[in-house]
Amino acid sequence: MQTLRLAVVPLLLFFFCATLVAAVPKVHSVTLGPSRHVPYTPPEANPDNKSDEATTLRVRGLFVDDRQREWTVGEMHEVTDRSFVIRRALRINDALPGESIRWSWQPGPWLLVDRVTGHITALHLPSYDPDVSDAVWFRDYAAYCGVATTGKGGLVAVVAELGTRKAVVQKVIGPWPMANAPHPVCSPAKWQRTPIRVTFDLTAGESMTLDVLGASSFIEEGESSDQ
Repeated sequence: MQTLRLAVVPLLLFFFCATLVAAVPKVHSVTLGPSRHVPYTPPEANPDNKSDEATTLRVRGLFVDDRQREWTVGEMHEVTDRSFVIRRALRINDALPGESIRWSWQPGPWLLVDRVTGHITALHLPSYDPDVSDAVWFRDYAAYCGVATTGKGGLVAVVAELGTRKAVVQKVIGPWPMANAPHPVCSPAKWQRTPIRVTFDLTAGESMTLDVLGASSFIEEGESSDQ
């Protein structure tokens, strides 16, 4: 009986230590790789503009635990001390039926990345159009020109907030599609901190300033991990 008791003790210690190890959350490493230039054709390409800036994108790999999860383009925006947003870069097959595969790089939607859990979430910003919208971030708000898909439609000024499905502010600023529309249609939005407001400038039109009311939404930063 004494021998049985001595054998049970190490077994209990093993299960106890295994439980402690399982309870410790996994720490993830989220990094951006080195940049590389890839060929790019913008939606409204000017054939006379053949500069590197107009015909290439600077993309970087997004790595979680040394495993590449996405390609990204542009700079990240720190939302909180544990999460940031960055735009995804897509490789799209641009071949017509019957043609060989023809890969084309394009800027895609925005991603929300949690450094602690390693979780990556694709953001579905309201009225966001990759060919029209150029999101400018402040705190957890994104301001951009978008294309309304409901009602009468039109070109709209949008302020979206993480954690909400509907736009905080959305106002029609012009018809869409727009005849002889310049590219880009809007200049990057300009933010003001106190009071919180944002100004939109149409490339060929008047400016519009909108107030943003309310406090920041609750961003869901969960404890579950993407292992």
